[in-house]
Amino acid sequence: MEKKKQRSVTRGIILTILAIAIGYTVYAAVTKDKINIVQAGAQAPDFEVVDLHGEKHRLKDYEGKGVVLNFWGTWCEPCEREFPAMTRQYAEFKDQDVQIIAVNFAQSEFEVKKYVANMGMTFPVAIDKTKSVFTAYNIGPLPTSIFIEPDGTIDRIITGEMTEGEIVQYMESIKPE
Repeated sequence: MEKKKQRSVTRGIILTILAIAIGYTVYAAVTKDKINIVQAGAQAPDFEVVDLHGEKHRLKDYEGKGVVLNFWGTWCEPCEREFPAMTRQYAEFKDQDVQIIAVNFAQSEFEVKKYVANMGMTFPVAIDKTKSVFTAYNIGPLPTSIFIEPDGTIDRIITGEMTEGEIVQYMESIKPE
């Protein structure tokens, strides 16, 4: 009888600990999302990335220019479909002070360099090895493009593939006057 009572108490303690752990995990996940929401109209978080040529890019270095921050991965088919249009539009807009920075999701440098060469991408491409930029911008699905105005305000966040017409329209909207 004593052993049965002892097992019941042990089970009760284990179930209580599990319930607390699950509750904390759910609370932390919900709270984190509320704290880290990046949205249109907000100031874009500053970041620093190093591109495939070893050049540093900080958002604050582009003050006064429009910035397209594109998050992508080599496995992402929609990313692959929109890169040719982005490359063409980068050629049109780079002299109008609109910069594209493509941030890869922590893949190997060899894999990314091969992909960039095959795609003929001409804008800066960086690998977010620590995923700090992905975390700062709360990036989920790929591709995600964030259009940042010359004053550092987020103009819009586009999740999913864009058409070339949309890319032109959105880049026009962040072009300095």
